[in-house]
Amino acid sequence: MVNGQSGPPVIHVENFKMNFGATQVIKDLSFDVNPGETFGFLGSNGSGKTTTIRALLGIYIPTAGVLQINGRNFEPSQATELGYLPEERGLYKKETVLDTMVYFGRLKGMTPASARTWSLSYLERVGLLDKPKVRLDKLSGGEQQKVQLGVTIMNDPKLLILDEPTKGFDPVNRRLLMSIIEERKQAGATIVIITHQMDDVEKLCDRIILLKDGVKHAYGTVEEVQDEFGGTTIKIEADRKLPASPSYTILADAHGHSEVSLTEGRQASAVLNELIEAGLTVSSFIPGRRSLESIFVSIYGAKEVD
Repeated sequence: MVNGQSGPPVIHVENFKMNFGATQVIKDLSFDVNPGETFGFLGSNGSGKTTTIRALLGIYIPTAGVLQINGRNFEPSQATELGYLPEERGLYKKETVLDTMVYFGRLKGMTPASARTWSLSYLERVGLLDKPKVRLDKLSGGEQQKVQLGVTIMNDPKLLILDEPTKGFDPVNRRLLMSIIEERKQAGATIVIITHQMDDVEKLCDRIILLKDGVKHAYGTVEEVQDEFGGTTIKIEADRKLPASPSYTILADAHGHSEVSLTEGRQASAVLNELIEAGLTVSSFIPGRRSLESIFVSIYGAKEVD
C-alpha cells in the first residue's frame, strides 16, 4: 500500500520478451507498479527501458509476454488517464507556447477555456508567463521541456510515465521538476520515472527496478535493493581521494565525495582515525545505506554513470 492506496497493480508486466530481428532486447522481464507509488525504472542507455514502455503503450508489439495497464492491454481510450513524457519530445516547434498547450488540452478532453486557464497558471509556476506567444523553436531546450511537462500533466492523469524527465534541465529547474512530481504523487497519481540518473531517485521513488541488457538485476523498495547490494556503507567528504586500505572497499570516489563499505570486523571509528592519521582532512563522515549510484556503478560500470 502506498499513500493509503491498495489494489491490483496499475502496471503489470509478466514474462515480457522483445526481439528485433535476431537480437533479443528484453529477456523474460516481469514487474508490477502499484497504485499511488513512484516507481524508478533505471538502467543505462540501451538497457531496454524505453523499449519496455513502448511495448506497454502498444507502440511495439511484444515478442512474448503480458503488458497491461489497469488490468488490460493499452487502448487509445486510456489516453486521457495517462500522461506520457517520451524521451524524444513531440511538440510543434512552429506554433506558440499557449496555442500548443491549449491544443493538447483539447485532445485530452479539456475545453478551450479550461485548457487556456490551466496553461497560463502552469506557465506562471515554471517562469514562462512572459512567453505564451513565443514560438517553441525560439525557446531553450529547458524551456521546451517545461512546456512538454505541462502538456503531460495538464489533464490531471492518474498515471504518469516520464522518460528522462530532467533532460535539458539545470539544477534549479531540476528541483522545480522534482517538486511538481512530488505534488502529483501527493495528489494520488502513480508515477513511473525512467532514467539512468541516480540523483533524486532515492528521495522520490518507493520502489525501483534496475535493468541491464534487457535483464532485471535488482527489484524492490529502495531499502531492499540497498540491503541486497551491501547494506551499510560510509559516505565521506575529504580534501583528496581515499588511500587503499584493508579496512574498507571503495565503492565510489570522485571530486572529494567517497563511499566505502567496511571490511568485516572493522569499526567506523577506526576507519575515521585511519584517514586522519593518513593526513586527510575529513569534513563529513556519515554511516548509512549504500547509495543507488554505487550500486549502479557495480552493475553497469563507472563509464555508464553521467
